[in-house]
Amino acid sequence: MVEHSRDDERVGVYPGSFDPPTVAHLHLAEVAREQLGLDRVVLVISHDTLGKDDDALSPIDDRVAALARLGEGRPWLRAGTTPHRLLADIAEGYDAVVLGADKWHQLLDPAWYGGAAERDDALRRLPTVALAARPPWPLPGEDPSADPPEGLEVVVLDTDPAHHHVSATAVREGRDDWRADPT
Repeated sequence: MVEHSRDDERVGVYPGSFDPPTVAHLHLAEVAREQLGLDRVVLVISHDTLGKDDDALSPIDDRVAALARLGEGRPWLRAGTTPHRLLADIAEGYDAVVLGADKWHQLLDPAWYGGAAERDDALRRLPTVALAARPPWPLPGEDPSADPPEGLEVVVLDTDPAHHHVSATAVREGRDDWRADPT
């Protein structure tokens, strides 16, 4: 399970399947920590991943172990799991949620909630959203479809463009230079 924020520290959650963790995942966590003044970032894997076939993913214990190895030597980085599927539920109790622009567009899609009203209720529960570029997905301000609902704080992270096209899929297909966990 995951650790939530305490009164004396600011904690962000970065949900994902991390199959496997990439250098871009690690870069986003580092940038979110620095840019938002977070004391910790928790990389969280859902037991029931929204929008993915869990049977096609590596075993969750292997993915969590890889994330835990990334945290070695990085006391600010933790790994955990959650039974929640929706990002609004996963992010509850945290000071920020870290997302790529692709996940941001999934978050804005009312189909995942049963309708626009349910989506809006869920989005109102989100903490600050730390958003990273992920071309070709537009960022807020670039396209009205990417703009956040009123009242939701979205911070676009100042990420290195060299990480924008890194993907776990490419790592699984042999791009080992993009693998964050070399084991």
